[in-house]
Amino acid sequence: MKFNIAKFLAISILLITISSINQWSTLYFGNTYIWWALYAGILILFVKGKKNYYNIDNNRYIRPLLIFLVWNILSIIRGIFIADNYWEWKNLVGTGMVLLLPLSIYISTNKKIVQKLVNVWITYALPAFFLFLPFFKFGDATGRYLIPISFLLLFFPILNIRWKIISLTFTLFVLLGDLGARSNVIKFGVPLFLGLLYYFRFFMTVKLLEIGRLTLILMPIILFMLGWSGTFNVFKMNEYITGNYKTKTVINGQVSEESLTVDTRTPIFNEVLRSAIKYDYIWLGRSPARGNESASFGLYASEELHTGKMERFSNEVSILNIFTWTGLIGVILYFLIFYRASYLAIQKSNNFSIRIIGLCVAFRWTYAWVEDFSNFDLSYFFLWIMIGMCFSKSFREMTDKEMKVWVMGIFDKRYRKVETNKQTDIELSQTE
Repeated sequence: MKFNIAKFLAISILLITISSINQWSTLYFGNTYIWWALYAGILILFVKGKKNYYNIDNNRYIRPLLIFLVWNILSIIRGIFIADNYWEWKNLVGTGMVLLLPLSIYISTNKKIVQKLVNVWITYALPAFFLFLPFFKFGDATGRYLIPISFLLLFFPILNIRWKIISLTFTLFVLLGDLGARSNVIKFGVPLFLGLLYYFRFFMTVKLLEIGRLTLILMPIILFMLGWSGTFNVFKMNEYITGNYKTKTVINGQVSEESLTVDTRTPIFNEVLRSAIKYDYIWLGRSPARGNESASFGLYASEELHTGKMERFSNEVSILNIFTWTGLIGVILYFLIFYRASYLAIQKSNNFSIRIIGLCVAFRWTYAWVEDFSNFDLSYFFLWIMIGMCFSKSFREMTDKEMKVWVMGIFDKRYRKVETNKQTDIELSQTE
């Protein structure tokens, strides 16, 4: 039974890879109900994995995550009483499963399972990338498909020469393929930068890393308050960046020009916050069944979908989705997860690689205020994998040498055998 769960978990990452680019591909796989069934199956595997792969020693660390999960479940239950048309029920089911992704904690804290998931993706999904590439409609699809490469960039200095070249090649492919896909540039550029910090680990003290962590954790809150007060709006880049920065993108044979400094976020923040104040759902949210009132995007839902409501169900900005669906309470609980996970990674880890992952988790909290879609896709899934690694006592207890063996085990089964034999020796010594 233990083997079967691991096998199906490995298959699940391949399925999530396909669903991650479904929207951006001319090849359309399955329909909504088929994907729902697969997502539900994956969530069930997470729960079943608790018995075989989860170490109860982690319970003391993951309490913020469990509280957030309970709050999400309560929000889903509220949605059952709020939804009153087909589209709201559809939103409730789809988003409900996204809000249940924290259940992955029961497998993402396990070293062998995380290693196996990445290994299976490298073995099967990475070569298949070239088969899917001709069918990508937008530059975004490339980055969404290759998200596990951005995860590997966090370990770049300890990869062998071959995988350094491979990971850099795919990264350059993403970065140079479409500069207009700014999210891809950020999601690959930042992990590469953080990974390179490993070379300077002897100069990067815990105190210095903690300052970086707190900066990333607190910066979006401070910038939000400055923007809300009208003092400084970080999204209005034209006010503090001189020059005309534009990029050209080819979509379906048509060349379009886009400004890299255009402010696309302030209007979204304004709509979401005004909607919450107008309809009084600041603290509890509107449940996963509903969206925010939107003059710019709501007409489609009202007239084309015949909902009669000028609402935009979800936005590009992840934190605004959490706020709309679960309220300010949900945002606070979400914050505590990132705060606690990054703190444990920086302060309570024996290896530098997990500290780097802790910084990346803190960065993803910051980026949630800019974009970071809340979908059942590779990007969001790997976020929860990194959070699980930060919470995991077994990951944090490893030394730098043990971490290197674990990383190399992703690519070479000989290293997995070394790790397994060592673990067996430890277990035997504990029973004597």
